[in-house]
Amino acid sequence: MGTDNLIFLEVIEWHDTTGREMVHRIPEQGSGEIKWGAQLIIRESQAGVFFYNGRACDVFGPGRHTLKTANIPMLTKLLAAPWGATSPLRAEVYFVGMQVFTDLKWGTRDPVAFKDAELGLIRLRAHGVFNVQVVQPLLLINTLVGTIGKFDTEAIEEYLKEVIVSRFNDLLGEQLDSLFSLPGRYDELSTSLRDRLREDLSHFGLGLRQLYITSITPPPEVQKTIDDRSRLSVIEDLDSLIKLKAAAAMEKAAETGGEAGAGLGMGMGFMMPAMFADSLRPHSATAVDSQAGHCQGCNRPVHAEDRFCAFCGHQQLVFTQCAHCGENLLPFARFCPRCGHPAAEKPIPTACPHCKAVNLPNASFCNQCGEKIG
Repeated sequence: MGTDNLIFLEVIEWHDTTGREMVHRIPEQGSGEIKWGAQLIIRESQAGVFFYNGRACDVFGPGRHTLKTANIPMLTKLLAAPWGATSPLRAEVYFVGMQVFTDLKWGTRDPVAFKDAELGLIRLRAHGVFNVQVVQPLLLINTLVGTIGKFDTEAIEEYLKEVIVSRFNDLLGEQLDSLFSLPGRYDELSTSLRDRLREDLSHFGLGLRQLYITSITPPPEVQKTIDDRSRLSVIEDLDSLIKLKAAAAMEKAAETGGEAGAGLGMGMGFMMPAMFADSLRPHSATAVDSQAGHCQGCNRPVHAEDRFCAFCGHQQLVFTQCAHCGENLLPFARFCPRCGHPAAEKPIPTACPHCKAVNLPNASFCNQCGEKIG
């Protein structure tokens, strides 16, 4: 039911038909005259943030809630005559999707520079997928959404790509010396990259659930060099291979065909139990609570509607955070109580001292020349 009707009370609810909307405001165009006694319906996969007279008043969890404003049916229109019958007591509700948003893509739009210990300076491209979840609805609205009526994953995906690529470049410079060491380390690199990005996303009220690196590819000429080196390593060990083949041929010639077949069958018989052991071993699964975030004070699970942590009492309704140290700030705070920096000051981008390229704040390696910053 509309939020600007004259007589009836509102029943406010929202159904996401796309599966990609993170935040949806009702009313979508501006604010409305939500009346006293309006009913707010929140689903299990949602959280609701109620704004009244321009300020966030409360965060609601799943269930039915009664909203209280000074807008009284019929009477409000009469009292609002000096404002053209439009009540100045404006209100709106932001619905926030608390489910895990999956299959978000990231990748290097431009190749990043990597200083290989054996191949020298090369340009790499990387791609992968990641999943995010809202853990602080109010912080997300105050830092990213603002007054936008609809906010979906596409609105944030481009920014997150840049952050992921910058942190990925730092990770390669610190943990990888050469591309020849890359095979078998995808899981290790993915885990390290996910741990680094969690702090970046926490400043916006987002949690990074999973991140995977699907490919890291050098230029074609570098790939050809790697293939040539692989062939060369085979040629260097050709002598041992010839000796092994010769010994096997001599052993086979000394035996009859029937005995060789029996020996082969016996060997396969010994190998069969080991081959089936892994397939019959039970695998454990870990369940993830999609509704719970983690307290910044004690790191224990909390829910979106919790105002304080039940274990340590740390405040959970975060309006904004310091751009320098991540400390939770009170509404209208002008300075951070931990580091003293102005609350409205933004972090300064990092400039590379070698090529003067601009990188994200706190970057360790340059995306353009691959040199270490600072």
